[in-house]
Amino acid sequence: MLNQASLSVLIHEQAKVYGQKTALSYRDYDTSTWKEISWNEFSDTVACVSNALIELGVGEQENVGVFTQNKPEGVCVDFGTYGIRAVSIPFYATSSAAQIQYMINDASIRFVFVGEQYQYDTALRVLKLCPTLERLVIFDKKVERNPQDQISMYWDEFLQLGRSGQHADEVARRAAAVEPDDLVNILYTSGTTGVSKGVTLTYRMYSAAIPANDKVMDLSDKDVIMCFLPFTHVFERAWSYWCLSRGCQLAINLRPQDIQMTLREVHPTCMAAVPRFWEKVYSGVMEKIASSSAMQRKLMLDALSVGKKYNVDYKIRGLEPPLPLKLRYKFYEKTIIALLKKTLGLENANFFPTAGSFIPPAIEEFVHSCGIKMTAGYGMTETTATVSCDWHHSPVSIGSVGRVLDGIEISFGEQNEILLRGDTITKQYYRKAEITAQAYDADGWFHTGDCGYIKDGELFLTDRIKDLFKTSNGKYISPQALESKFVVDRFIDEVAIIADEHKFVSALVIPEYTLLEQWARDNAIAFSNREELCSNPLVNQMVMERIAMLQQEFAHYEQVKRITLLPQPFSMERGELTNTLKIKRPVIAQNYKAQIDAMYEE
Repeated sequence: MLNQASLSVLIHEQAKVYGQKTALSYRDYDTSTWKEISWNEFSDTVACVSNALIELGVGEQENVGVFTQNKPEGVCVDFGTYGIRAVSIPFYATSSAAQIQYMINDASIRFVFVGEQYQYDTALRVLKLCPTLERLVIFDKKVERNPQDQISMYWDEFLQLGRSGQHADEVARRAAAVEPDDLVNILYTSGTTGVSKGVTLTYRMYSAAIPANDKVMDLSDKDVIMCFLPFTHVFERAWSYWCLSRGCQLAINLRPQDIQMTLREVHPTCMAAVPRFWEKVYSGVMEKIASSSAMQRKLMLDALSVGKKYNVDYKIRGLEPPLPLKLRYKFYEKTIIALLKKTLGLENANFFPTAGSFIPPAIEEFVHSCGIKMTAGYGMTETTATVSCDWHHSPVSIGSVGRVLDGIEISFGEQNEILLRGDTITKQYYRKAEITAQAYDADGWFHTGDCGYIKDGELFLTDRIKDLFKTSNGKYISPQALESKFVVDRFIDEVAIIADEHKFVSALVIPEYTLLEQWARDNAIAFSNREELCSNPLVNQMVMERIAMLQQEFAHYEQVKRITLLPQPFSMERGELTNTLKIKRPVIAQNYKAQIDAMYEE
């Protein structure tokens, strides 16, 4: 049953229901085992955090910073903060010193919780540049403190401040005093197109979003949720709060690079993911098929073909498959598909919400063909995550982002821009009155910047207005449409389309280096480093031929004419990627100006 208690008391209310049942689990890297935290223990720690925060003098609606990778302590701080009617502001664990400085100063933060050594060192580095910052609380006891550090304490020391529960009455008073329009979080956007903005999320927004999602997707307290995306991301945050409201167990993945291992250790039923995760799975499976024997390859390809007909052509569309197809699928479901799921750690799969960027149709088809229920969706930080998603008991079309949730009004403006109204939509950017005013029109519609249309009740996205490129010939290009086509190729890892104010479309390509190196060796192409590999004409010709095959459906003016293979991937350190791994096009254009200019030389 969905518990619709306020976030200020949700964990305590769920502890009354579930007691010693596991609420959270996490991987202990010292012992390579998963440790469990019961609902009672979770509730006790949250209460301790609330008391300790009051002991430190944190006021109602005061902003508290949480700068960590996914850790149980971070979740406890969030709910302990809500319990005293304060505001939690999460920072991405990979944030730079400049980003941290901006957010601490913008939100006048006095207290910041830090996860591991990088977060501690980064926060300490900006101390003198942040006049409001008073204290750091360190989660990981292995963190080595700076000898000159006079403002930090370790997690255990912090909890000790609240062990006695001396402020229990004040905590209860504050939790009960929460108003619907009180702030819960300020989430700073990743800033692909400009300065980072603080999106304000309120109790009213979460209270509207959670039951709206619950109404159209099948989740229960039997589900085990792998928390893979950063809790800083609105998708993971709102999804996890719904899961906790349902009594699910959250298995918290600490290190994103270990997700394949942790999936096989935990065998979760659900996990929120971005398309990039499934693109990597697809590439891995395709490479496995390509390297298998002829007989194995034939069986695996036939299993996927049958899976596509059964799941994509019939089941997700609400149609009953014919008996011969059903029998063939049941055979593969118990053999090859079962083995594939087990290899991925997904043999207990219920459903997997996927959003955050455009999902290539080939990837969506592949996941469904494997018998895994991908639940495609669309949303923004400003909309408390979900605007639309695949409803579990309604027909689903590949390429759509599902049906709009109840309680959200949708309209379409110029260029078919998606406009939204409703209780899940933010009312303001923090301390940014001018930018807030630009985001809304006179009738209260929030302008998303995304373009789309509705067909048969499902929402389809077409472009993002700010991402549209206009060539020097006056033609409009949608870079995401091209990029999503190319990344399904096993030789391509990432692509950045170049076209704005240029006479034709080109692309910067990050290849799958391991596969490309093997291909070069197989074709007797000598190279001593990646630079030589990526500049080799035969290598470039091979990749360009694959791109030419993939882009045949596009108009001639939309097609990529020239490419440059880059010997190093795009990076967050160079400012080329956001914390959610979206490319920052202005930075790409600046950092690779020489390579781009070379592609347009006559």
